[in-house]
Amino acid sequence: MTNWRAVGIGFLVEILIGIIGLLIPGIGQLAAGLLGGFAAGYIAASGTWSGAWHGLLAGAIGGILLSMLLAVLVTIFGSIGFGILGPLAGGSVFLLALVVALFMAIDSAIGGAIGGFLA
Repeated sequence: MTNWRAVGIGFLVEILIGIIGLLIPGIGQLAAGLLGGFAAGYIAASGTWSGAWHGLLAGAIGGILLSMLLAVLVTIFGSIGFGILGPLAGGSVFLLALVVALFMAIDSAIGGAIGGFLA
């Protein structure tokens, strides 16, 4: 059973460290995913597989929300600059960002597995 409190805390850790991680592009985001997943897996404390599941959920939820925010911003500002093509650009950005976010959730699952193993 999913411990949504653990997933929520892992998500918040990813967001906070991700904001700080913007200073170190790439490495900062990787660290955010690993540490957020670790927090989710450790708090869930149900073993390695459960920790990986909780870390994956925390990373995926964060990635999906970030993708939606980015798509909305591109749609709004794209409509100003490109008229009717703005929503098309926003949809394209959303799909691309969604695929990237789901792949980035894998590092959260690895961190969650480690956290679940150590808990």
